[in-house]
Amino acid sequence: MNLSENIKEGLRSIQGNLLRTVLTALIITIGITALVGILTAIDGVRAKVDSSFSSLGANSFTMRGTRWWRRQNAGRNEKLYPPLEYREAKRFMEAYKYSDDITLFTIVSGAVEIKYMSKKTNPNSRIMGGNNRYIAIKGYKLASGREFSNNDMQNAAPVAVIGNEIAQALFDRSDPLGKEIIVRGGRYQVVGVLEKSGGMFGGGGGADRMVLLPLETARKIPINFDLTYDITVAVPKEKDIDEAVGAAIGLMRTIRGDRPGQEDSFEVESSGSLREELDGITGALKAGGGVIGFVTLLGAAICLMNIMLVSVTERTREIGIRKALGATPLRIRQQFLIEAIVICQLGGIAGVILGLLVGNLMSRFLGADSFVVPWVWMISGLVVCVVVGLISGYYPAWRASKLDPIESLRYE
Repeated sequence: MNLSENIKEGLRSIQGNLLRTVLTALIITIGITALVGILTAIDGVRAKVDSSFSSLGANSFTMRGTRWWRRQNAGRNEKLYPPLEYREAKRFMEAYKYSDDITLFTIVSGAVEIKYMSKKTNPNSRIMGGNNRYIAIKGYKLASGREFSNNDMQNAAPVAVIGNEIAQALFDRSDPLGKEIIVRGGRYQVVGVLEKSGGMFGGGGGADRMVLLPLETARKIPINFDLTYDITVAVPKEKDIDEAVGAAIGLMRTIRGDRPGQEDSFEVESSGSLREELDGITGALKAGGGVIGFVTLLGAAICLMNIMLVSVTERTREIGIRKALGATPLRIRQQFLIEAIVICQLGGIAGVILGLLVGNLMSRFLGADSFVVPWVWMISGLVVCVVVGLISGYYPAWRASKLDPIESLRYE
């Protein structure tokens, strides 16, 4: 009996025990679906994040006051310093020499209701104040209208650029440009609408739920707390980013009055550090997905081994006949190993297809907008199935090959 006959015989045996084969393959399918699905979802979200980084650019960094939640998450309990004030931020912008492409911005409110005539949004919109470089440096794009002009900035004009979700909620299919919205009791003319960006960054729906006002206009809104300001600097060349960050830290320490040996009283976050942090998060998620898939596949391997042992017992007489007709122990082992591998591959192929669909649905739910086909994970899943089939099928195959032909023929 040659190898091709072994394969055909293995397939006939699988067809003869269809229900048992389907149940076993289903367990393999669940494991591969979990493995490929989670990793596909992570790749989809990562592709969206990388796209956001590309639009933002790898040559920018942000300076802001210390955040208490960041220090708690990092396991630190250092002193919290006062936020960056407007005069400090303005001094920095005037004195910084490495780049003049700088945006100064602040969050006025994180949960407000925006109104237009009888319509209003949910109370989950953000009011931001920024200069006329904010949209470009942050990587947002205008769907219609314009950015703020120098005249808008200097005269604190009552104008606004609104996010895509706010435009849809208030204006439906009509043109928002030139219309007046009401924000915290003030009236602002809409001069621009941002393209849909999703909620990957910035919280609160990203830019989709944002109302951007000229910085001087935003500072006039009455609030019961002191505003804190953030500065984002875009450096012309990516290779100069480290030098630019070093110069910015030195200048801000001087402005803030940080003493020699004292830690920085502010935080600096660059695109590179965000990418490294993201790599750590996605690495942990992939490891978690691998563990889930491994545990599921381990259970499937044990189940498959038991089924193959039962199959060996049921086919003892058949094995005796094959040996009597000249089949070698090697051919017997091959037959049972092929059956185990084919069962695993049937489950693996179904698992890869389901994992691809489930993973892309998950990534779409998390904000990604592209269909990801992770060839590496798909091929890896099928290779894993072969390994599981070999491991699960080897002992039953070895046991079948060691059966005595005479005793096997007497088996009833």
